[in-house]
Amino acid sequence: MLIAQLTDFHLRPPGLAANRVVETNMLTARALRALAALRPAPDAILLTGDLADRGEPGAYTLLARLLARAGLGPVFAIPGNHDDRATLCAALGTPRTGGFLHYAIEDFPVRLVLLDTLVPGASHGALCAERLAWLEATLAAAPDRPTLIAMHHPPFATGIGHMDRIALAAPEDFAAVLARHPQVRLVVCGHVHRSITTRIGAAVVCIAPSVAHQVVLELGPEAASALTLEPPAYLLHHWSAAGGFVTHTALVEAYPGPFPFLGADESPGAAH
Repeated sequence: MLIAQLTDFHLRPPGLAANRVVETNMLTARALRALAALRPAPDAILLTGDLADRGEPGAYTLLARLLARAGLGPVFAIPGNHDDRATLCAALGTPRTGGFLHYAIEDFPVRLVLLDTLVPGASHGALCAERLAWLEATLAAAPDRPTLIAMHHPPFATGIGHMDRIALAAPEDFAAVLARHPQVRLVVCGHVHRSITTRIGAAVVCIAPSVAHQVVLELGPEAASALTLEPPAYLLHHWSAAGGFVTHTALVEAYPGPFPFLGADESPGAAH
């Protein structure tokens, strides 16, 4: 099974750049075209939040149009801190569970659990008692099925100070749920605009880079809050029963190549 994860589009109304310098609409369209050309095609596509930059209705309408134009599907989305739940739900048809946009997908060899960490009006994420109870019950319902959890806010400190201050609050509560459910093999996140990987208990946890701009890689509590136009990218999570999850970083930009490798008789050290 192949799962594509794209995150942090930050779409704006047509003609407006994000943070005054990033043409996020164009970059998102390019990313979706690159994904549509991928072979084999992904079995599922996860959009892990910050799809709009300011929750504008027009941004979600644009996203729905870009997805349809690229012929992509099935697509499963969750909100980030820049998103508006109601508008996202109306435009993309994202399922609701009570007041939250989280849900489980049962149709694949891997169970997909999409988790809503949005706190309206805030940059950090949270899992309140209601959301933690939903996650606990959802995981307990299928203890023997390999599971992927998708969420926007990472449940760990990355070392990038300004991003860690707006990560998931009380990540130990989430870690405690994971400890009781070892069938969770992979947790995927967005929010930080960089490719970062760690482990929580038995689960690998990875953050996907943005398909638009990246956060400057500066570690430490006083790291500057700034963006960079490093190459946009997305993640491909390949699942097999024999090997589990293997994650690849796929760059959106097209580069020269492919070129054939040297033949065995042309390689360094070959007998002549």
